[in-house]
Amino acid sequence: MRFLVVGPGAMGCLFAAHLKRSGYDVALLDYKPERAAHINAQGILVEGVAGEHRVDVPVMTGRGPENPDFALFCVKSYSTMKAARAIAPWLSSETVVVTLQNGIGNLELLGEIFGTDRVIGGVTAEGATLISPGRIRHAGRGQTALGPEKDGGPARRLASALNRAGFQARTVENVDALLWGKLIVNVGINALTAITRLQNGRLLEFDGTLYVMEEAVKEAVAVAEAKRIKLPYSDPIGRVKEVCEATAGNIASMLQDVRREKTTEIEAINGAIVHHGKELNIPTPVNATLTSLVKTIQESYSDQM
Repeated sequence: MRFLVVGPGAMGCLFAAHLKRSGYDVALLDYKPERAAHINAQGILVEGVAGEHRVDVPVMTGRGPENPDFALFCVKSYSTMKAARAIAPWLSSETVVVTLQNGIGNLELLGEIFGTDRVIGGVTAEGATLISPGRIRHAGRGQTALGPEKDGGPARRLASALNRAGFQARTVENVDALLWGKLIVNVGINALTAITRLQNGRLLEFDGTLYVMEEAVKEAVAVAEAKRIKLPYSDPIGRVKEVCEATAGNIASMLQDVRREKTTEIEAINGAIVHHGKELNIPTPVNATLTSLVKTIQESYSDQM
């Protein structure tokens, strides 16, 4: 089985390294030649819950390998369109495209470009931090869910490969519910970490962050309910707090981006709640405020003390 992993960030490197160590044919796709050359020279360095190891995974720029069975999208949500359009002209029509990204909208966007029958949605609770190009810390394990499930279909084949590679993967019929379930967790955590610079667990220590977290989640749940999304848990606020506790020492991806003065995924997370709220005439003032604050941080990187 052949894999193309699009994006050499923390999650891209994590999945590429584990699949390669399990004997699969894996290549990474990057748009930065210097970074690609660096990772090709040093390999992918992984430390954390599974120990420390180095894995040689070829990193390509421009055109990737011929006829991969799966193309795993691990780029930031704001890069989905650009990356998809870049590989669409040469990607095999038989390749199954998989999103393992944050936020919502990636599944639909990839479906528009590659066709819905070729696209699988994925949600992963694996935790990884990018330390430097090609070097990651695997901070915690979690389940990876893929769908929609079809008898003998690509989601099952991919789940089998991921399980062989050491992940905890399963298939589901309704992937939209899981995508929204993860979105609401991210709504409650990511923007707050980016603004306060606190690790996940510390958000629970302060009355102010707890209040904002709960209000942001309530707004997101109202939007999901209006869209008739059945969430994969019965207590959304409780679930967000559970994730904070389980990943107490983790540095959320949005905080990682802010620390590196990178563009964040705020528009695909809290911004998505604001967007859908407007369409449904549901007020989302807390998510609108969080979105505006994170966008201001991004726009003022050069002016910050």
